[in-house]
Parts: sequence; structure tokens; C-alpha cells
Amino acid sequence: MAYLALVRHGESVWNAKGLWTGWTDVDLSDKGRQEAREAAEQVKSIKFDICYTSVLKRAIQTWEVIKDELDLQNIPVIADKALNERNYGILTGQNKWNIKEQFGENQFTKWRRGWDEPIQDGETLKDVYERVVPYFQEHILVDLKNGKNVLVSAHGNSLRALVKYLDNIPDDQISKFELATGQVYVYQFDDQGEITSREIKSTQRPA
Repeated sequence: MAYLALVRHGESVWNAKGLWTGWTDVDLSDKGRQEAREAAEQVKSIKFDICYTSVLKRAIQTWEVIKDELDLQNIPVIADKALNERNYGILTGQNKWNIKEQFGENQFTKWRRGWDEPIQDGETLKDVYERVVPYFQEHILVDLKNGKNVLVSAHGNSLRALVKYLDNIPDDQISKFELATGQVYVYQFDDQGEITSREIKSTQRPA
């Protein structure tokens, strides 16, 4: 059996301001670092063999906090842009709640949580899925089948896309699924790559 722990990065300085961040490379806030420490506590019973992160520093900083908390300095770390957050295009840097007020809750929800709702110059969640899932299948799943315990430090939408795949969430239901900053999902896999258990380790408020 092997464990897969999915950790959404802790609160970033833009999360704290309610701004759409996307590919903008911002730091964790002090609260975000604390959330990363709490995430480490949730997975301290697992002996990790490898870590995957996006190339964005809020995910890398979350991993670095977890690494220090759990003394994981010696395991391999692979950073890949396939695990990056969704590109929010022209919404990047704008305040979410101002956009909600300007365009209404229905359109806001479609842009924020929808499956295939386009954003000018950006990505849909479907686009994110189409880069995250092949990467998972070609790299992370191979490690799991080989009995390695894997930690993934990534983002709200890259992890939503992966959980959609792992949990077979229908397209029209994915808008109801959210991960909070610092939230942890843990899956257990057998040597055939089949999921044998799933557990939500923490429940923060989505940002």
C-alpha cells in the first residue's frame, strides 16, 4: 500500500486580499505558514518518499514548511508547471468580491468554480485537468504503484482537477467541490494503482 497526500498551499498574501492569483508568483502569508504547519501535523504519521510541487513559490514554501516540520530534507522534490494553479487570464489580480458584485453571483460562480467556463486569456478547469491528470498518470501514479508514499503541494484548482479524476466527480458537480488553503486529502493506493481509502485530514474555510 502507498499513500498520496494532496496539500493545498497555505494562505498567500493575495488570498488574504481576496485577489485572483493564478500564475502570479506570490508568497505565503504568516497565516499561510501556520496552515502549512497544521498540514504537516495532519500527515506526520506518513513516511514520505518523494514530493511533487508546482513551480510557484506559495506551493514550494508550503512544502518547505512541511519538510522542516517533519524532517524530510533528504527526499527527492520535483517541481513541475503541470501542477500550477489555473491561469485566470484577465481576472488575475482582480478582487473576487468586486467581480461578484459587478457581474452577479451566477457568472462569478461559473468563472470561479465551473468546469468549462472560458476566461479571456486564461484557462478553464477542464484545461487544468488536461495537464494535471496526464502528469499524475505518467509520474505520480508510477511512484504509488511502486509503493512510494507521495506528497503533492499544489493549488486549489490543480488539486480540484486531480480530485475530480480520482473521485470520478461529474462535470456538472465539480462546482460544488472546493479545497481550503492548507487542506489535506489522503488517499491509499494498492500496487495496481487502485484507491483503497480516502480521508479528508483538515477542514479550513475555502479561499
